This record gives sequence, structure tokens and C-alpha cells, in this order.
Amino acid sequence: MRRSGRVKIRGIVQGVGFRPFVYATAIALGIRGFVKNRGSEVEIQASGDQFEEFLERVSRGPPLSRIDRVEVVPDPGPFPDDFSIQASESGTLSGMIPPDIAICEECLDDIRDLNGRYSGYWCTSCVNCGPRYSIIRDLPYDRERTTMDAFPMCPECSREYHDPSCRRHHAQTIACASCGPRLRLLDREGNELSFRDIISETARLLDAGYIVAIRGIGGFHLACIESSAAELKRRLGRSEQPFAVMVRLDAIDRIAVLTAEDRMILESCQRPIVVLEKRDPDAHADISNLHTIGCMLPYTGLHHLLFSRLSHPLLIMTSANMPGYPMITGIDIAMARMHGHVDFFLTHDRQIENRCDDSVVRDGFIIRLSRGMAPKRTAIDLGASSILAVGPELNANVTIYRDGFCTTSPHVGNVRNPQTYAYLQETIENLGRLLGADFRYIAHDAHPQFLSTRYARELAELHGAELVPVQHHQAHIAATTTAPCIGIAIDGVGYGEDGTIWGGEVFAGSIPRYERVGHLEVVPMPGGDLATRFPERMLYGILPEQSVGELLASRGWTDVELSVLDAQLTRGINIVPTSSTGRVLDAAAALLGICRERTYDGEPAMKLESFAAGGKAEPWDLEYVRIGGRRVLSTRSLMQRAMAETERVKDQNQRAMRSIAASFQFNLARGIAGIAIHAAFEKDIPIVALSGGVAYNRAIRETIRNLVTGSGLEFRMNPEYPLGDGCISYGQCIYAGLTARSK
Repeated sequence: MRRSGRVKIRGIVQGVGFRPFVYATAIALGIRGFVKNRGSEVEIQASGDQFEEFLERVSRGPPLSRIDRVEVVPDPGPFPDDFSIQASESGTLSGMIPPDIAICEECLDDIRDLNGRYSGYWCTSCVNCGPRYSIIRDLPYDRERTTMDAFPMCPECSREYHDPSCRRHHAQTIACASCGPRLRLLDREGNELSFRDIISETARLLDAGYIVAIRGIGGFHLACIESSAAELKRRLGRSEQPFAVMVRLDAIDRIAVLTAEDRMILESCQRPIVVLEKRDPDAHADISNLHTIGCMLPYTGLHHLLFSRLSHPLLIMTSANMPGYPMITGIDIAMARMHGHVDFFLTHDRQIENRCDDSVVRDGFIIRLSRGMAPKRTAIDLGASSILAVGPELNANVTIYRDGFCTTSPHVGNVRNPQTYAYLQETIENLGRLLGADFRYIAHDAHPQFLSTRYARELAELHGAELVPVQHHQAHIAATTTAPCIGIAIDGVGYGEDGTIWGGEVFAGSIPRYERVGHLEVVPMPGGDLATRFPERMLYGILPEQSVGELLASRGWTDVELSVLDAQLTRGINIVPTSSTGRVLDAAAALLGICRERTYDGEPAMKLESFAAGGKAEPWDLEYVRIGGRRVLSTRSLMQRAMAETERVKDQNQRAMRSIAASFQFNLARGIAGIAIHAAFEKDIPIVALSGGVAYNRAIRETIRNLVTGSGLEFRMNPEYPLGDGCISYGQCIYAGLTARSK
């Protein structure tokens, strides 16, 4: 039996209280030696009669850690007479710090303790909670390499920091009202308002209906009570876009229907926004005019203190940045961009090194991978070479592979925007530095005009790396499973191998050989992106018939506008062919008069789903054709059936119209599932994988799932990554690694 050794532990062992945990374990078991950080690893020298028990315990680690590998080598000593935490040293960068996490219950108790030294202090944290990724500058994770370095510890904080019996032992974020970050309340002109209790004054302003920009862990939020939601939308020019809300736990059941899984996710240390079905679909319409509402619980000391003083049970808490743009982190930029949008600013003086938006989850599937969930680290063997995947153009993030692990960044956004493009570059630089990656392969979307593709070329030249283009929808499937499968990718748009815009695809095979075996009918998008903004153009592109023209004329389209639209189609002017599932759903929303202009990403399809939630789906006849050996579902025939059904409902009966919407979704899903099931038996592949943003639609997703499993096939999705484009960089990384290995 061993009595001593030198132990190296790799994984997420920075910023999780690992060294204090090792210290406490050593003291409890009478172990002599030391523990210290070496790069992103922890190194331990240990000697004692209970060495094996000590090794077993430290190999499990504290709650927030993730252990990848434990190495033990003989160490003859000498050994000290006690056990200590030694100063950090540089070393291997093989691990990663955890994401920012919610304040723990013990710290909340400290804040509520009127006689304690943390009473009412908004920035209270310990080794088990608080900011991590948002404040780190470099590894090893020590205070001097975080933005907390600007706040020297007072004697009392220093005492706790060095006290092995305290849970703030070596807590790098330790701070109190005497020495830590401070709050400031400013009016919209930047004048500082002096109040003894800033948080109570902010709660009073919110209760009075004012709009306040609040600087949090990863950036600014815009906050107001429900009665001010319409005014906030007016100021932002976002009349239709739903807002997320922060709600007291005791009030959520009155607003929405929660499953046990929803409640578990809401109360987790990640504290994401969870998209829930409203108890009353028509309630809270100024917040969300859908049948769903995004809810999150308070996750910082500041939030809890605000709600303890607030008379209202919920606050709109929406990101201050425009959709697709990076989070605003600095007060100067916040005031410049939001001067006309807010009445007051509640800010603090702790620098946000790495911005982070809120994560979003629905039905257990991730919509946005960010605060609390990212950086996300996944074990996978893609070989010995480092890989960078720069992601798509919309809803982008990046993934880096090194030494058996993929690390995916928080959500970046729409790379078409110059600010977001700069944020993409910043994210790659920061994450690459923290991981110590030297890229051998750089994967990117196959679209040659994407800015992310252009940047991949620049980086490849800089690093001498090999470029690996990956088709958008094949990246979706690669992110779902590496096994041979029938892969269904249903989303908005992605550049296809034939130069058309894909978005309703069925593949067969595995990386790097996916065969396109089926898809939705290729239909024209009149005006290209203009058809995305105005879905009635998409409707006419699918059904260029007199009845549709008459419908559009009844809605105010002029003869000139209709003749131009018709000429585009007949002459093939500015027409983009697409098999997109999202565009078909947009057209259905336009047909039913649910959405005539898209004002935010996914709006027509989301409103269609919400409208359909009150209807009853009926099966319609499906029409398939064979094109180039592939099975193709006719979306024109589905739209014709929907058109005929609406013409029969002359009085615009809402229940009947909702049933048409439900039937359209149901039969579109039936048709897609039919292609996949047919291919599975034809190719003798028993696994069907599903990905793509349309799969967030519960009715469509579950229809496909039920038909696939009902046919005796295995159905796979990936709940660890977004179904939408937030999984693309991860899929690109896997595709590049396995492709390189197969050469």
C-alpha cells in the first residue's frame, strides 16, 4: 500500500475551490505535503498513513470540479511536517475554469444576516459560487490574474482567505463592503445620485415604473416592472419581440406551467432563462405575445437584494444590447447607446473581462449556450492536433479542441455585425490563450462569403493551419452523433453543396461521407433576404397563384407591387432557391395572417407555433417526388391544402384557423419523418438524428420523434448543445477532427 506520492490532477480544477478542498482533506487525514496550481492543473505532494484514502477523496474533487485525469508517481520526499497551499506556478494549460455560477445559499444567508459582516453586501461570494469566466484574465486562477485584483483585501477578508476552516479559504472573489466592488446609481445624463441604500432606491424607482439599466456579471440588462414593458418596447423599437423576466420563486407557478425538469433547471447553479408555457396563453401580452414566456430566478446577490425590497414579483430583465450584438459591459458605452432607452443606470466598478449573455433552455434543450453553461467542455477523442472551429454567421460561437476535449465558448451572436465580428476575434484570442492551443486545423462554414470564413482564412495563414470547410447542415448532424445515422437537419438557411440554400435536409452516413438522400421541395425566395423579412413574399414564391395574389391584394399590396413580385418569379430575377423548413413555416404564418413582417429572428415560425398550440391537428395527404435519386416532400401541395382549408373557413373562426396551423406543422413533420424513415430502411441504418432550430418547435419535434421510434428506429438528439446554430462550431470541430483522422 502506498504511503506517499506526487499527484497531478487535470480537468476543471481552477476556480472551484480545489486547493482549499485538498488542504481540508489533507488536514483531516493527517497528510503532510503541499498543493499548488501549475497552469490549469493541480499538483499535490502527499505523505501519510492514509495516503490511499486521501487520493480517493481528492480524485473525486469538490462539487464544481470535473476531473479528467489523475496521475500518481512515486515521491521519496523529503516532506514537510505539515500541509500547505503553495504559490501558483506556470505549467500545462490543459483544463478550463468553470462558467459563472449563481450565488449559493450559504452566501445568501450571509447577506441576510443582519449581524454579519456581509449583511446586505451585493457582491458576496465564496469558493462555491459567483463569477469565474467573466473576471478571469489568465491562468493559473489566482486573484492577481482576475479583475478582482483591483480590490485589495481588507484585514478581515484576508483573514478568511487564509483560514483553512473557512469556506472562503482561497476564494479569489472574496470581498466585503469595506474592500470590494461598489455600486453607483446614475441618472441618464450620468449624474451620480447619492443615497445611503442604493439598492433600496433602485427598487423604489423600478416599482414606480422607471426603466433601469443594471450592470450584472456578464453585461448590462434593461429592467422594469410589467406595467412598463410596453414603454420599454416602444423605446427600443421592438414592439413584437418577447422579453425574458426574472421572477421570485414563489411567483413562478402563478405565471407558468412547470415540469419537474423545468424546476430543476431553473433552480440549478447555472440559473438559465427557461422558456415555459404560460398558465393563461393570453396573459402577460406586453411581455410576450406568444403562448410561452422566458423565466429565470435571481442569480446574484444584487438580484436577491433588489427583490427583497421590490413590491412587484417579477422584473423584465432583457439584454441591453440589440439582438445579435455582443453584451454591453462598460458604463460609458452603455450610457452612449442607451441614453434614450433608460431612465437610470445601476452600475458597479468591477471590470467584466469576458462578457456573457444569459443562457436559454426550453424543454431541456439549450437555445443559447452562455452564462452558467459556457465555456462548455466535452470529452471527445479527435486526435493529437489542436482544432479551431469558428462557427456559422448567425447565433455564432467558437469551439477549440485540444488534448481530448472540445471547449465551446459562450454565445457570440450575429457575425455580420462589425461589433460582433470583433467579439468573435476577441473570443478566439482569449479562449485560445487560456487553453494554450496552437491550431493545426481550422474549420469553418462552407459558405465562401461568411465573415467567419474570411477570418478562418486569415487565421490559417497566420498559424500555418489547414482549412476544413464544413457544410452547415452536416455540422448540425456531426454535433448530434458521430455514429452512422440518418440525419435530419431542419432550420432556416444554410449554404448547400449545390449552391442553393438548404434548410430541410435528410442525410445518410457518417463523417466525412454524408449523402443527401432527401429534402424539402426547392422553392424560390423572391428577393432573397427580403423574403425572409416579409414572409408574404415567401408565400407567393411557394404558391404563385391567382388566389394568393388576391389574398395579398386584400391586405394592401398594390397592383404594381404584385406585378413586380410576379415578374421576379417568371423571369428569375433576384430569386434564391431554397429547401428551408423555416421559410416554409414563415409562408404558412403569412398565409394565416399571423405574421406579415419579421421583426426578430424566428418570429413568423414562433408565432405560428403559438397560434397552433390552441388547435387540433388532422392528417393530410402527403406528396413525394424523386429528384436525382432523392426523396423530396412537396411543400407546395401542403401549402395548397392549407390555402384550401382557409378558404373554407369563411368567417375566420379562430379555432378552425388554429387547427389549420396545427395541421400544417403536423403534416410537415410527418413528411420529414417519412423521408428519414424510408431512408433508414433503404440504407439499413437504424439511428435517426435530429438537429436544427426548427426542432425547438415541440409539436414538430415530438411528431418526428414519435414516428421514428414507432417505426422501431433509435432516435437521437443532443441536449448538451443548442439545437440551433449554437451547435455548429462543435459539429465543425468534430467533423474536422474525424476527417483528418480518416485521411
